[in-house]
Amino acid sequence: MTQAVNGNSSASSITSATLGPSSSLQLMFAKLQLELAETAKTQAMDRMDAIAESQEEQKLVSQLLNEARQAQADAKANDTTTAMSSEMIEYMDANGLAYDKAGNDHIHYEDEWDVAIASLEARLEELGTDTQQQMVYIQDYMGQYNSYLQGANTQISNSNQTLTSLARGQ
Repeated sequence: MTQAVNGNSSASSITSATLGPSSSLQLMFAKLQLELAETAKTQAMDRMDAIAESQEEQKLVSQLLNEARQAQADAKANDTTTAMSSEMIEYMDANGLAYDKAGNDHIHYEDEWDVAIASLEARLEELGTDTQQQMVYIQDYMGQYNSYLQGANTQISNSNQTLTSLARGQ
């Protein structure tokens, strides 16, 4: 199915331009089907781009989560505080994620890291759910794409059959 979305199918060589102008209802319907297939393909490609962006963000959140867990472990091992990185603060503030702001600083004891870790875990789960939903949409668009191409091919075949029959005088 990926081939169909990427335009590598044999049916993709037939475009509305190659069908040319026609008063044939079957060919006009085939052109419409091809235009709808192209729309579905474009929508699927947009969703694929959204998935790629989401996966990049998931990678960043995973790194930040590992950093937070390590900072919590260091704070516990040394019975002291550890500081949040500027990257973590920036990401969490930009995405409205909660973290302990007691003392108006970014230095935390072991138990103060729990809030940041829970927020990052929730964000990671949210991104994963969003990615799964995007994949469902892609599957839907791929099904539409294939259906529209099949409809166009059927109409072209029917049109050719009609023309052949007319040419034979049947």
